[in-house]
Amino acid sequence: MKNLIVVLLIAFIAPTLSAQSKYFTKEGKISFSSDAPMEKIEAHNRKANSVLDPASGKMEWSVLVKAFQFDKALMQEHFNENYMESDKFPKAVFKGVVQQHDKIDWTKDGAHNVKVKGTLEIHGVTKDVVADGKITIKGGSISAQSDLTIAVSDYEIKIPAVVKDNIAKTVKIDIKADYAPLVK
Repeated sequence: MKNLIVVLLIAFIAPTLSAQSKYFTKEGKISFSSDAPMEKIEAHNRKANSVLDPASGKMEWSVLVKAFQFDKALMQEHFNENYMESDKFPKAVFKGVVQQHDKIDWTKDGAHNVKVKGTLEIHGVTKDVVADGKITIKGGSISAQSDLTIAVSDYEIKIPAVVKDNIAKTVKIDIKADYAPLVK
């Protein structure tokens, strides 16, 4: 009888433990800004998906380009149709690894400055990127934030000559996520 109880406990508890080894969000926040002499452009997206696996340090992000919101509707339309070609390239994707993830005690409260290394795909172009970030563990919850700057030309995003002074050659990207345990 004791063996049956142990087997049942393992059968019910083990899936719960392994399911919580990964964390996710469907409400990650990604913002970007382009600060050019003629105009500052900002957009925000609060619907980014991300998965974090503390055991391996792997982190993935996926965001629908059309979900970026601008203050001006015309700016949003031009962004999607003329620059990002959102119908042709609907997503931006990051796949990477938190460097030295094994040095973090993921069960203990604390803030950890980290480097994240991986690939970023935007506009159908994939480039290697490295970014500084911060992972905060508090009360069993995990949050992450980072920022990086990319060159628009690296991702083959064409800026027409007529508006080249309105759009900066680099774009600053800010990333934030509050993760929850992934339950299968």
